[in-house]
Amino acid sequence: MDIPLLRLAALRIAGHHLPSAVETVRWLTALQAQDPNGAITSVALRTESGTRAGVEQAFDAGEVVKSWPMRGTLHLVAAEDLPWILPLTTPRIIATSAKRRAELGLDAPTLGRAEEVAVGALAGGGKLSRAELMAVWDEAGLGTTGQRGYHMLGYLAQTATVCFGPTRGGEQLIVLVDEWIPNPRRPERDEALGELALRYFRGHGPATAKDFTRWTNLTAADVRTGIALARPELATVEVDGVEHLMAPETPDLLASCGRRAKGVFLLPGFDEFILGYLDRTAALPAEYANQVVPGGNGVFQPTVVSAGRVVGTWKRGRDEPIVTPFTTLSDTVAKAIPKVYATLALRA
Repeated sequence: MDIPLLRLAALRIAGHHLPSAVETVRWLTALQAQDPNGAITSVALRTESGTRAGVEQAFDAGEVVKSWPMRGTLHLVAAEDLPWILPLTTPRIIATSAKRRAELGLDAPTLGRAEEVAVGALAGGGKLSRAELMAVWDEAGLGTTGQRGYHMLGYLAQTATVCFGPTRGGEQLIVLVDEWIPNPRRPERDEALGELALRYFRGHGPATAKDFTRWTNLTAADVRTGIALARPELATVEVDGVEHLMAPETPDLLASCGRRAKGVFLLPGFDEFILGYLDRTAALPAEYANQVVPGGNGVFQPTVVSAGRVVGTWKRGRDEPIVTPFTTLSDTVAKAIPKVYATLALRA
């Protein structure tokens, strides 16, 4: 039972790429997107066309949006999923941020005024860049300096007023959720918890309940409810005495792309292969974790993966990637890296 290889198959990195960007995002449910270019690449390398243009087209078509649905961090989400995911995952974030909002003078009347001004500027199909919305707020006397603008925007996103949708010059623009997502899904709460759990383990498994808890930041009670509802459609396996859940078909997915899964991949820094789990040691030995997240600063470096294990980090070079291996790379891996780089979606 090779956990990292199974994850490469489930995450659709190794094979069985999905037909479109929205289907890729929907499969993974949410992809961390604080690095916009890396997020686009993460989607593209799982998509049949393998192009960044296909992902940007999904933004412009209203199929994929960006918001702060989980862990106070930007993620890409299929548009119809955002309205039902937010009520599950953001209340704790909003509550945790209350002290900081108070320090910034963002009380309820101020946030209400920020919403009123934003809705007024965006109603009727309006689209604003982040800088443009900040200017609108400044003109209204709300003041956006000292993180006030960031927290106003985050609050309105987490309360389902705005999200990032179409692009202009490569930047996703802010739009109104109710206008930009005309056909939202709204399952009942327990159904939504079960679906969130099922989709996480289907697209990320094998993974543990602790992995799911960290990924969603749900309460322990909500995690138990979600997993209990999803469990009949999942397979279980114990690894070192710890239960892991996954889709029953994941081993077959790996069997059909096993040779590819054992090959070399160049992944963006915030890819779900790393970010999707609390315990990353199956793929990333603890002694090398600091090289992927130097100083524990929350900035994840792009990774070189071979046979399901992270073997180094990389960054873009003029013609070839600049690779920093953890140890000496084998000749096979070293020769494969330039070929992988040449076809990487980042260069498409």
